[in-house]
Amino acid sequence: MEVYAACHMHSEWSYDAKWSLDQLRDKFGRRGCRILMMTEHDRGFTEERWQQYRAACAKASSKDVLVMPGIEYSDSENRTHVLVWGNIPFLGENLPTGQMLDAVRANEGVAVFAHPGRKQAWKSFQAEWVDKLLGIEIWNRKYDGWAPGEVASTLQKSGNTIPFVGLDFHSARQTFPLGMMLDIDSEITEETVLKSLKSRRCRGLAFGLPVTGGALLNSRPALRAAEKARRMASAFVRTGNPFAVRPNA
Repeated sequence: MEVYAACHMHSEWSYDAKWSLDQLRDKFGRRGCRILMMTEHDRGFTEERWQQYRAACAKASSKDVLVMPGIEYSDSENRTHVLVWGNIPFLGENLPTGQMLDAVRANEGVAVFAHPGRKQAWKSFQAEWVDKLLGIEIWNRKYDGWAPGEVASTLQKSGNTIPFVGLDFHSARQTFPLGMMLDIDSEITEETVLKSLKSRRCRGLAFGLPVTGGALLNSRPALRAAEKARRMASAFVRTGNPFAVRPNA
């Protein structure tokens, strides 16, 4: 069966988010999500806190919504970020990306390179990372807005990675019809979700359409124009100057 997942989610367990796991479950459950693919920032985590968090996710899960624990690992420069899922130990803070990806592979987890456009993280991307990544986030609501990132799409096509989409949810501002559809052949659990990801039975959707499909590809110029207008309107409301656009406005 196919189930819809909200991907790249932050709760109050991250230093920069405020929603509880229960609030997220209820909000996205009402929107038809069956899985919340959580990705808390690694800052402040330890192995003990990671196990406490895993237990909190299990407690927040319901018969309708699986709250799946995950970590967003960042390097010492806070430039390259990687989304990681799997029942694996906490790997540590500020790890070099290559070292972290080796550890994810050794522990049979899955990894997705997050928002390549943020701080021009794509410039730090190493070719040897490709074989250690399941996917690359080609559309991140927080940083890309209403249109997919141009650089991210090019980077994803350079290897055999899955095009991922993520909300990077920290607040209601990141609510958007963007998610992953997973094909799961039995009960929805962390194990069956991981199996679906590893077997590549998943695809990104925007507005209910495949992100790599012709209809959405043809709509990209209009989406980028809409995103430009949205950012200018946001800048005008904030400063009175429509050209004072922030990267993640």
